[in-house]
Amino acid sequence: MNCKQESKSIVTTSQSEEGPKYTNPILGGDYPDPSIVRVGSDYYMTHSSFNYYPGLVVWHSTDLIHWERISHALTKNVGSVWAPDLVFVNGKYYIYFPAGGTNWVVYSDSPKGPWSEPVDLKLNGFIDPGHVADEQGNRYLYLSKGYVVKLTNDGLAIAEEPVFNYEGWQFPKSWSTECFCLESPKSTIKDGYYYLTTAEGGTAGPATAHMVVSARAKSPYGPFENSPYNPIVHTESRAERWWNQGHGTLVDDVNGDWWIMYHGYEKHFQTLGRQTLMLPIEWTEDGWFKVPDGIKPSDEISVPNLRSSKAKHGLSDDFDNETLNLQWQFYKDNDMSRVRFKDGALVFKGKGTSFADSSPLLVNSGDRKYEVEVEYTLEGEAEIGLCLYYNEVANMHISVNKDRFAVFNRQKRKISEPNTLGNHGFLRILNEENEVSFYFSQDGKQWSRVERSIESSGFNHNVFGEFLSLRAGLFAFGEGDVIFDNFIYKPLH
Repeated sequence: MNCKQESKSIVTTSQSEEGPKYTNPILGGDYPDPSIVRVGSDYYMTHSSFNYYPGLVVWHSTDLIHWERISHALTKNVGSVWAPDLVFVNGKYYIYFPAGGTNWVVYSDSPKGPWSEPVDLKLNGFIDPGHVADEQGNRYLYLSKGYVVKLTNDGLAIAEEPVFNYEGWQFPKSWSTECFCLESPKSTIKDGYYYLTTAEGGTAGPATAHMVVSARAKSPYGPFENSPYNPIVHTESRAERWWNQGHGTLVDDVNGDWWIMYHGYEKHFQTLGRQTLMLPIEWTEDGWFKVPDGIKPSDEISVPNLRSSKAKHGLSDDFDNETLNLQWQFYKDNDMSRVRFKDGALVFKGKGTSFADSSPLLVNSGDRKYEVEVEYTLEGEAEIGLCLYYNEVANMHISVNKDRFAVFNRQKRKISEPNTLGNHGFLRILNEENEVSFYFSQDGKQWSRVERSIESSGFNHNVFGEFLSLRAGLFAFGEGDVIFDNFIYKPLH
């Protein structure tokens, strides 16, 4: 089956007298809490995956700008997956992460997998584990709230009870923040120091809440000295483009240059979730790191001088591969028995009796303006469609069954029209900077609008919680299947 050409990445580069530039975000869409590791000249990264399964998408790049999905590290549903840490230790890859009230680890000989089943560390009451190994090879996890715990030599269990080792950096009480929230501890070892990079201030709430702070010590247990350059990253004003900037991880490149990967919400587009941003890092004469003066995340910034990567991370799918490609994730219910392929198309089995329990199949929308469309063929009594989905409460969709087309907002039908197309047609959703409209077509060329639009800017964490994003996807419920073909996600500029 033919599929329209994938649009270019949202990461743009331009040429100037100083050389090529990049603009943030590095990964547009809901890719929060980035954890990155360099192995030789290759860079691997993962993020929080929350209730989307299969979870823990692992990315690969050679230039830190262009990224490609290479695996999912988690298929078993263990709960909402928060800030992970991806590390390479003794020839193996490990991802430590919190979910379901405890902390887990998965491991693999290759970042492409296969990954192990999740191992429960039986480490309750903490989130955001960050791995570190000392000069003797002893392994530890930094934890939220300023704690550290020693691991066994294989990294698959705790060897001792957690102990308190860091009280954080006290930001001025006059700052507008959500909470103190000492979390996301990540480690960098350099020149005899253990550098602890943490987040404070709360990850959402006021635009100026979140931040990255740094401290260092001669031992994983401390005592830690706070950086005089704190906060390393912080949104100072609501007038800025990037809000709630925080949760940073350092990485050095093969040239000895340093970078910080972190996340932030885009002003007015919190529906997209927390997007992955990158800034250069410099080391001062007194052994601290900071973002160079005068560089802001909204600037055009010189790209790393690295081997170019041709990686792509588009969201369209013509379903010719006869496998569910890595951009797809179920909401909560990772049931691959619902998916099969026939003649270059996806046959998707209905689940549940209503949209609310249909467990849609979603992609991570990453643009201010975009459209999605899909060709469908109804089989049986299923009701199917296209959706923009935040969670079970906050969502919208256009559906079709044998009788009618309909548009729903938060489970309530806004309008419907008779189905005069029969069992085959095309559906389309247009999202123009949070103003959403819905269409159907007989041939995919001439479109009829279902004449109700939805304003979607409130579909974000500050309203509905859970740290999610508004994602595009496919659904089917009731008795029967739907054949989907040529799913197209097209950014609009």
